[in-house]
Amino acid sequence: MMNGDGMGFGFVFWLVILAVIIAGAVWFVRSQPLAGSQRSVERRSPALEALEERYARGEINREEYLQKKRDITD
Repeated sequence: MMNGDGMGFGFVFWLVILAVIIAGAVWFVRSQPLAGSQRSVERRSPALEALEERYARGEINREEYLQKKRDITD
């Protein structure tokens, strides 16, 4: 006859299985790229990229960069 120890083990076993399934689902969702992030990369303006390169090379100063960036994005 069982004194309840077998029942406790079964309960813990199923809790562990459930925790593994939940952890796997969380990992899967977090490993997927965001749909919005791909769209923003695809819509990136070539003019804005050129402007950022000019600023990075030091060809234009910060004020000029910000003004031109506003002109491009508006």
